[in-house]
Amino acid sequence: MNKIKLPMRLGVGVIVLNNENKIFVGKRKDNPVDKWQMPQGGVDSGENYLTAMKRELAEETSIKSIKILRELEGFFEYELPNNLVGVIWKGKFRGQKQKWFIAKFVGEEKEIDLKTKNPEFIDWKWIFPEQLPEVIVDFKREMYLKILDNIKKFIN
Repeated sequence: MNKIKLPMRLGVGVIVLNNENKIFVGKRKDNPVDKWQMPQGGVDSGENYLTAMKRELAEETSIKSIKILRELEGFFEYELPNNLVGVIWKGKFRGQKQKWFIAKFVGEEKEIDLKTKNPEFIDWKWIFPEQLPEVIVDFKREMYLKILDNIKKFIN
């Protein structure tokens, strides 16, 4: 499979902050080692980024009580490692190009429920922003560092 010729999948992601400016992360069901990520996913045909982000967030976490703080400028990308190209997303993509948002969680924690129709996470927690690069899978680390750089001034 020639990774170079495959396109990037269009996606969205969201940095969900609690009242202490800690970030929501979920432990992926398909990666049982101690790796966590922020809610993210694909954009459906005809869907705008904001709608896609809200849908993905609800599908993965049941969270709907958010206040959108901002849309990050530009896009953030990651490439899949070679062993996952051809396996994930039915082999159609080499990575993701994502639009990211920052949102404040304004609900109560009992709203957070990972037992959704198609569960992606098996656990969740709030972490300090500086912990993000340490908990993510290696191939998304560079992208998370760039996102962190973009939100630092906003969350401090």
